[in-house]
Amino acid sequence: MKNTRSISELNRLIQQALETELDPVIWVIGEIADFRKAPQGHAYFELVEKEGNTVQAKIKANLWSFAYRSIASKFESTTGTSIKNGMKILAQVTVNFHAVYGLSVNIKDIDPSFSLGERARVRQETIDRLSREGLLRLNARHLLPAVIQKIAVISSPTAAGYGDFINQLENNAFGYQVYHKLFPTMMQGNDAATSLLKSLSQVEATKDQLGIEAVVIIRGGGAQLDLDCFDDYQLSAHIANFPLPIFTGIGHERDESIADLVAHTKLKTPTAVAEFLLSGFREFEENLGLVLLRLDRATRQKINEEQAKVQHLAHQVSAFAESKLKLEAEKLHSSVNRIRMSAKNILTVQENSLVTFEKDLKRGLDAYFQQQKQKLESKETLLRQLDPKAILARGYTRTEVKGKPIHLAEVKTGDQLLTHTTTAKISSTITQIEEK
Repeated sequence: MKNTRSISELNRLIQQALETELDPVIWVIGEIADFRKAPQGHAYFELVEKEGNTVQAKIKANLWSFAYRSIASKFESTTGTSIKNGMKILAQVTVNFHAVYGLSVNIKDIDPSFSLGERARVRQETIDRLSREGLLRLNARHLLPAVIQKIAVISSPTAAGYGDFINQLENNAFGYQVYHKLFPTMMQGNDAATSLLKSLSQVEATKDQLGIEAVVIIRGGGAQLDLDCFDDYQLSAHIANFPLPIFTGIGHERDESIADLVAHTKLKTPTAVAEFLLSGFREFEENLGLVLLRLDRATRQKINEEQAKVQHLAHQVSAFAESKLKLEAEKLHSSVNRIRMSAKNILTVQENSLVTFEKDLKRGLDAYFQQQKQKLESKETLLRQLDPKAILARGYTRTEVKGKPIHLAEVKTGDQLLTHTTTAKISSTITQIEEK
């Protein structure tokens, strides 16, 4: 075949074309990915161009140790953070094509002001979006309890700020006690926003069971670019829509994160958050003391007013009672006189009635006794007539059989009869019985 070339010849042509057509150095914009440092001090990574989350282009980049020391030092002193994955940078590069390793760029310089400006642009776009969606002060709608007693803490358990927060909270001079539960999370790096969202979801799932009243997100300072996770839109929107008030104490002085803007209450440091919570106790205690003082004062005033009313009423009652007693005494005296006169008249009438009754009773008793005497005399005469002796005296007799009157006994021939007369007892034997 004509015009055939070896791979090495083709690579030399590519190298010559690049050296001929491209400028010696070029400024390019890209996002750092797959960043790693070699033991020799070199840094290797990829510069990536993205549209959304889709990679449109990428190229290998080398930052040799000598250049890396000066570039990294300048970058960190300007931005407050080191060069790392996820950063969007403006880099001065030379294009290099190697016959074995292919196309790459060597980093000659990085403009740190671009990274800060790019961060500010993205940050402002996020703020504008949250503002359009009405989320910036949405979490501030929650009314705070008079005293917040149960909180969820989202932080790294090893963070110095977390230790300061717990120490301030638990060792307060007033002995206030706040229940707190830690939901551990990453607080910096590419995965920090996702980790924070996961912790917030865990809090939301257990808030009713634990009785959580508020959420505290604390970090404790750090480099400015280390705090990029707190400018994440998804995290900020979740904070805005969270069903509980959220306090932030991320601990950076130069600027406030978007998480600070959407939180219910932003404080500069973790210890400031702890002091804010404790101040609620103190304010409640002071207000309670003032209420008790006002209540005591109002109670004393009311007691004095009521005592004055009672004394006034006592005087009125005493005067009324005295007047009433006099009136009733006069009525009683008049009633006693009337009763005496009425009783005297009644006694006179009753005395006359008793005299008349006595006479009537005496006459009645005399007549009754005479009547009863006549009845007794009549009965006495009748009894005399019925006396058996009187009957026998008139010639009658009484006969018995075995002690029974003959008319009551069953007699038969041979029975002995005993006959009584006035003067004798006659014994006889039945020899014959004739039936009538």
